[in-house]
Amino acid sequence: MGERRLISSGSTFEREIGYSRAVVDGDWVHVSGTTGFDYALMTISDDVLVQARQCWVNIDAALREAGASVQDVVRVRYLLPDAADFEPCWPVLREWLGEVRPAATMQVCGLSDPRMRIEIEVTARRSGSRVAPGLGWPR
Repeated sequence: MGERRLISSGSTFEREIGYSRAVVDGDWVHVSGTTGFDYALMTISDDVLVQARQCWVNIDAALREAGASVQDVVRVRYLLPDAADFEPCWPVLREWLGEVRPAATMQVCGLSDPRMRIEIEVTARRSGSRVAPGLGWPR
Protein backbone atom coordinates (compact mmCIF):
# COMPACT_ATOMS: atom_id res chain seq x y z
CA MET A 1 0.00 0.00 0.00
CA GLY A 2 1.33 3.45 -0.93
CA GLU A 3 2.09 6.35 1.30
CA ARG A 4 -0.74 8.71 2.30
CA ARG A 5 0.45 11.99 3.75
CA LEU A 6 -1.31 15.31 4.40
CA ILE A 7 0.42 18.60 3.59
CA SER A 8 -0.60 21.90 5.13
CA SER A 9 0.22 25.45 4.07
CA GLY A 10 -0.50 26.69 7.56
CA SER A 11 -3.62 28.48 6.34
CA THR A 12 -6.32 28.91 8.96
CA PHE A 13 -8.84 27.85 6.28
CA GLU A 14 -7.52 24.28 6.32
CA ARG A 15 -8.15 23.86 10.04
CA GLU A 16 -11.47 25.73 10.02
CA ILE A 17 -12.94 23.90 7.03
CA GLY A 18 -11.24 20.50 7.48
CA TYR A 19 -9.05 19.90 4.43
CA SER A 20 -5.38 19.75 3.46
CA ARG A 21 -3.45 21.92 1.01
CA ALA A 22 -2.37 18.68 -0.61
CA VAL A 23 -2.62 14.94 -0.14
CA VAL A 24 0.13 12.57 -1.22
CA ASP A 25 -1.39 9.22 -2.15
CA GLY A 26 1.32 6.88 -3.32
CA ASP A 27 2.84 8.43 -6.44
CA TRP A 28 0.04 10.97 -6.81
CA VAL A 29 -0.14 14.46 -5.34
CA HIS A 30 -3.56 16.10 -5.21
CA VAL A 31 -3.33 19.84 -4.52
CA SER A 32 -6.55 21.46 -3.33
CA GLY A 33 -7.98 24.49 -5.04
CA THR A 34 -5.45 27.19 -4.23
CA THR A 35 -6.18 30.89 -4.21
CA GLY A 36 -3.96 33.94 -4.33
CA PHE A 37 -3.76 34.40 -0.57
CA ASP A 38 -0.30 35.02 0.84
CA TYR A 39 -0.66 32.61 3.75
CA ALA A 40 2.23 34.12 5.70
CA LEU A 41 0.44 37.48 5.84
CA MET A 42 -3.14 36.26 5.23
CA THR A 43 -3.57 38.96 2.61
CA ILE A 44 -4.76 38.87 -0.99
CA SER A 45 -4.14 41.36 -3.79
CA ASP A 46 -6.98 42.92 -5.79
CA ASP A 47 -5.01 42.22 -9.01
CA VAL A 48 -5.90 38.92 -10.73
CA LEU A 49 -2.35 38.58 -12.14
CA VAL A 50 -0.81 38.95 -8.69
CA GLN A 51 -3.31 36.41 -7.41
CA ALA A 52 -2.46 33.97 -10.22
CA ARG A 53 1.27 34.24 -9.44
CA GLN A 54 0.61 33.71 -5.72
CA CYS A 55 -1.54 30.66 -6.52
CA TRP A 56 1.47 29.12 -8.26
CA VAL A 57 3.85 30.06 -5.44
CA ASN A 58 1.49 28.30 -3.02
CA ILE A 59 1.06 25.27 -5.30
CA ASP A 60 4.81 25.03 -5.89
CA ALA A 61 5.45 24.99 -2.13
CA ALA A 62 2.93 22.17 -1.62
CA LEU A 63 4.34 20.14 -4.50
CA ARG A 64 7.91 20.53 -3.22
CA GLU A 65 6.89 19.42 0.25
CA ALA A 66 5.29 16.37 -1.40
CA GLY A 67 8.51 15.50 -3.24
CA ALA A 68 7.16 16.68 -6.59
CA SER A 69 7.45 19.76 -8.77
CA VAL A 70 5.40 21.78 -11.20
CA GLN A 71 7.07 19.66 -13.92
CA ASP A 72 5.09 16.68 -12.56
CA VAL A 73 1.66 18.31 -13.00
CA VAL A 74 -0.63 16.20 -15.21
CA ARG A 75 -3.95 18.00 -14.61
CA VAL A 76 -4.88 21.61 -13.83
CA ARG A 77 -8.25 23.24 -13.18
CA TYR A 78 -8.72 27.00 -13.27
CA LEU A 79 -11.75 28.37 -11.44
CA LEU A 80 -12.71 32.01 -11.99
CA PRO A 81 -15.78 34.04 -11.10
CA ASP A 82 -15.27 36.23 -14.20
CA ALA A 83 -14.36 34.61 -17.54
CA ALA A 84 -12.87 37.93 -18.69
CA ASP A 85 -10.07 37.47 -16.11
CA PHE A 86 -8.81 34.24 -17.68
CA GLU A 87 -7.08 35.51 -20.83
CA PRO A 88 -5.10 38.23 -19.00
CA CYS A 89 -3.71 35.41 -16.77
CA TRP A 90 -2.39 33.36 -19.69
CA PRO A 91 1.18 34.77 -19.55
CA VAL A 92 1.42 33.88 -15.84
CA LEU A 93 0.02 30.39 -16.46
CA ARG A 94 2.44 29.90 -19.37
CA GLU A 95 5.38 30.93 -17.12
CA TRP A 96 4.59 28.03 -14.82
CA LEU A 97 3.22 25.37 -17.21
CA GLY A 98 4.28 26.37 -20.71
CA GLU A 99 6.57 23.39 -21.19
CA VAL A 100 4.60 21.01 -18.96
CA ARG A 101 1.32 21.40 -20.86
CA PRO A 102 -0.95 19.30 -18.59
CA ALA A 103 -4.57 18.51 -19.32
CA ALA A 104 -6.52 21.63 -18.35
CA THR A 105 -10.01 22.89 -17.65
CA MET A 106 -11.26 26.42 -16.99
CA GLN A 107 -14.58 26.83 -15.22
CA VAL A 108 -16.52 29.98 -14.40
CA CYS A 109 -17.99 29.69 -10.91
CA GLY A 110 -18.44 31.52 -7.65
CA LEU A 111 -15.61 31.38 -5.11
CA SER A 112 -16.02 31.47 -1.34
CA ASP A 113 -14.64 34.99 -0.86
CA PRO A 114 -15.48 37.89 -3.22
CA ARG A 115 -11.83 39.04 -3.09
CA MET A 116 -10.76 35.79 -4.80
CA ARG A 117 -10.48 36.19 -8.57
CA ILE A 118 -8.83 32.87 -9.44
CA GLU A 119 -8.41 29.44 -7.85
CA ILE A 120 -6.14 26.74 -9.26
CA GLU A 121 -6.20 23.01 -8.50
CA VAL A 122 -3.59 20.52 -9.73
CA THR A 123 -2.85 16.83 -9.75
CA ALA A 124 0.74 15.66 -10.15
CA ARG A 125 2.47 12.33 -10.46
CA ARG A 126 5.85 12.28 -8.79
CA SER A 127 8.75 11.89 -11.24
CA GLY A 128 10.12 8.66 -9.84
CA SER A 129 7.00 6.86 -11.01
CA ARG A 130 6.52 8.26 -14.48
CA VAL A 131 5.25 5.96 -17.18
CA ALA A 132 7.21 6.01 -20.43
CA PRO A 133 5.12 7.65 -23.18
CA GLY A 134 3.11 5.09 -25.13
CA LEU A 135 4.63 2.13 -23.32
CA GLY A 136 2.30 1.75 -20.37
CA TRP A 137 4.96 0.65 -17.87
CA PRO A 138 7.36 2.53 -15.57
CA ARG A 139 10.73 3.55 -16.95
